[in-house]
Amino acid sequence: MTEGNFVDYVKMHVSSGKGGQGSSHLHREKYLAKGGPDGGDGGRGGHVILKGNANLWTLLHLKFKRHIRAEHGGNGSSGRSSGSDGEDQYVEVPLGTVVRDTETNEVIFEITEDGEERIIAEGGKGGRGNWHFKSSTNQTPRYAQPGIPKEEKDITLELKLLADVGLVGFPNAGKSTLLSVLTSAKPKIADYEFTTLKPNLGIVKHREFQTFVMADIPGIIEGAAEGKGLGYYFLRHIERNSILLFMIPADAEDIKKQYDILLDELKRYNPEMLDKERMIAITKCDMLDDELKAELKEELDNNLPIDYMFISSVAQQGLKELKDRLWNMLNE
Repeated sequence: MTEGNFVDYVKMHVSSGKGGQGSSHLHREKYLAKGGPDGGDGGRGGHVILKGNANLWTLLHLKFKRHIRAEHGGNGSSGRSSGSDGEDQYVEVPLGTVVRDTETNEVIFEITEDGEERIIAEGGKGGRGNWHFKSSTNQTPRYAQPGIPKEEKDITLELKLLADVGLVGFPNAGKSTLLSVLTSAKPKIADYEFTTLKPNLGIVKHREFQTFVMADIPGIIEGAAEGKGLGYYFLRHIERNSILLFMIPADAEDIKKQYDILLDELKRYNPEMLDKERMIAITKCDMLDDELKAELKEELDNNLPIDYMFISSVAQQGLKELKDRLWNMLNE
């Protein structure tokens, strides 16, 4: 998936179908001048339904579909014939899609399972025909119910990536390089900050044809929880990752301090993030000789509160061990 094809935020207007009008017809035929009421019911208006699709990874297909309208119900007719129901409109979305009311910003529901269907705009019920209103005191009612009006609303679709492993780190920490080496994804890689502006997904192949999904999240900066840098734009994607892999380059001035800043940003955005499994990958370790690596290891053993390992995506160092470790964490 290229960066330009990744769309994770869409606004749209949805409109269900209105219910059909009930019929107020009176039965008439030869030799029967005053038949009773036989007006049929109106049909139900079509729903607008959101449906989860595990094969979708982005909201790109909805980028230019800003108006979704379901069909109106048909009107009732004579002979107690009911009108046809309006056709439902299905909108397929990737798993992890959050649906909000655009006006209030309230979360209406989330789609997290393949094939899950949720009605976002309910079609109006059809009106009842006049034969429903016949009684001993009113044998020829000349009225019927109108259909219930359609439902309209403005909604916002937000995608939160469903990935097994999320890569977390400051800009230019080597996240995109690792993703490009471990998977077939082709994220943009360059020697400047914020090269990655949108999340990238890749499938990591492990031993015996096993796989897991890895997400490269745009770099965090201090103050991201308050909206600095790319702010909320990317932090929400980390919420649905099973494991957080913190990536800190070996040439960082203070590895422990960088980890603390990253963890603090996640905590301020959503304290529940701290409940996730975490690990640190010290990247770009091909720049270290054995002596420097030993010194750094001794320092980290005393300071870091969680497991860590040295890797180099460019020199292909420690990558098999990293995949093994992540796989074991996912299956514990």
